[in-house]
Amino acid sequence: MKGNNPSEGARRGGGGRKVRSGMKGRSTEPHALVEVRKLLAESPRRRDLLIEYLHRIQDTFGHLAARHLVALAAELKMATAEVYEVATFYHHFDVVKENDVAPPVLTVRVCDSLSCEMAGSRALMKELQDSLGSSVRVIPAPCVGRCETAPVAVVGRNPVRNATAASVIKAIEAKVVECDEPKYVDFAAYRRAGGYQLIADCLAGKRTRDDLTKIMEDSGLRGLGGAGFPVGRKWRTVAAASGPRVMAVNIDEGEVGTFKDRWYLERDPHRFLEGMLVAAWASGVGEIYIYLRDEYAGCRAVLERELAKLQRTKPCALPPIHLRRGAGAYICGEESAMIESIEGKRGMPRHRPPFVAQVGLFGYPTLEHNMESVYWVRQIVEEGAAWFASHGRHGRKGLRSFSVSGRVNKPGVHLAPAGITVRELISEYCGGMLQDHDFYGYLPGGASGGILPAAMGDLPLDFDTLNAHGCFIGSAAVIVLSDKDRASTAARSMVKFFSEESCGQCTPCRVGTIKALELMKKDKWDQPLLRELSQAMADASICGLGQAAPNPLMSVIKFFPQEIS
Repeated sequence: MKGNNPSEGARRGGGGRKVRSGMKGRSTEPHALVEVRKLLAESPRRRDLLIEYLHRIQDTFGHLAARHLVALAAELKMATAEVYEVATFYHHFDVVKENDVAPPVLTVRVCDSLSCEMAGSRALMKELQDSLGSSVRVIPAPCVGRCETAPVAVVGRNPVRNATAASVIKAIEAKVVECDEPKYVDFAAYRRAGGYQLIADCLAGKRTRDDLTKIMEDSGLRGLGGAGFPVGRKWRTVAAASGPRVMAVNIDEGEVGTFKDRWYLERDPHRFLEGMLVAAWASGVGEIYIYLRDEYAGCRAVLERELAKLQRTKPCALPPIHLRRGAGAYICGEESAMIESIEGKRGMPRHRPPFVAQVGLFGYPTLEHNMESVYWVRQIVEEGAAWFASHGRHGRKGLRSFSVSGRVNKPGVHLAPAGITVRELISEYCGGMLQDHDFYGYLPGGASGGILPAAMGDLPLDFDTLNAHGCFIGSAAVIVLSDKDRASTAARSMVKFFSEESCGQCTPCRVGTIKALELMKKDKWDQPLLRELSQAMADASICGLGQAAPNPLMSVIKFFPQEIS
């Protein structure tokens, strides 16, 4: 506590002031500095590349030793504390202090989020921990974005789908630790199908920025990362800002139950890249940053390879494109937290205003888009705005990519009309409920979208249609519950996730999620206290994580009172 140390005043000045015998902080070990310099090679020594360089060190040595953090700080001319605080912020960095034991060479992460938990991940993790001993580290992990193949275990960087203890051990014994890369439409195949002609026409003056923006506006396409901001309006806003301008593409996709961005990237990466280039051109952007979640190692390998082909062949003039790697932090799905991470900092949301469209990445006006939002650009332009707007049900317009998991026969990404109901989605696209499972409830928008009962299964699923019920569609991550499940258990899983993923910047979220989880562990919930706590979190949290964290528990109070009374 400040002032309790009797020498505090002496250190501040005055009589008896202590003089340091050496330099402040840790000294740099020459051998560690040589190792770090070898890894960085000719790469520029810039602060915004800090997280990239932390990955290089961890990929090489299996962890981040204190000596390497000190050496990296010296090489980047940063304070060691700055490097340390960034390294310890992200889940995927293993920081080993002096005299601590380094983690085992191999780590197996078992997803413990809702879809995997429903598929038996708890039992899987215990069996693996009992079977593998201390030579392999087995730890729980939040949603890894492969909910359609639950339960999932990740051996090194290799996801084992529909995992069993036997299949995980087989992958370990076979030393399959790198992510297998999917089959996809590569650069040559994409070009043969007319790819990159649209952006070439734009740059050649055959199309105008206003025409392209008007098509997006007329189509009704909205941002598909969760917030649903109209795409065309966003282009106009950024284009109107004084340059230079940059673009940040958000592929962090950490929302529980969401995997649509990975699904499309694994199949047609250049459709995304061309849409990104068109969006950048229409908004007057001169430089692009792609932020990809660390769990998607296979997608990263594909993008690195295909970007190299694109930049080598150059079917048209290209702006600088940078692929940045996340490090395991759900909060970086929030646009300003992602920007902080790209800048090499802890992923903490910024206060607004100013908004990122005016003051964003590196202080420049920034066009921030979800990956799927730009994925549709080429097809909408080629087919026409009316094509996209012609889809829809129950008075809604457009298409939605639903990431469906849980108790259905055909989980996966299902492209369906906006406004479809969950009952229609289950019966027409998902092959119905699993045998001996009756529809009980559903999460319409992942962890933060709330929980609704089967009795409300005929509500249109789209932006704004669920708000009156305290829920929202968000990124369209639909998790289906059956009569074998409890909504209160699902809500606890969601609030646990939020408590672990809170960046800690604001007290309502940091403390509120932990307190809520404690209250929810009781058989009978203190509903008045939970309501009061939820209101405080919704009103006073800085960003959407804390504001939406109470949605699952409030849904249980509203729609499943029989479970908690």
